[in-house]
Amino acid sequence: MAAVAQISQRDAYRIMFKDYPDVLNIEEMCGILGISTKTGYQLLKDGKIQNLKVGRSYRIPKIHLMTYLGIGENI
Repeated sequence: MAAVAQISQRDAYRIMFKDYPDVLNIEEMCGILGISTKTGYQLLKDGKIQNLKVGRSYRIPKIHLMTYLGIGENI
């Protein structure tokens, strides 16, 4: 069985998401995931990705997106 390399959240934060702000909007999150905004809103509505709602806008801290992706966790 092949070993799967694990990347730490710190490394992912510095390497994979370095061009994005610390708190993402829905369009940035969907761009990272390669999904439509409709699907992105559904993920937020279903509570699959933790987020903050500021007025009528959603804000997603990068750390919550990394948690959703399973980066830096023991899967």
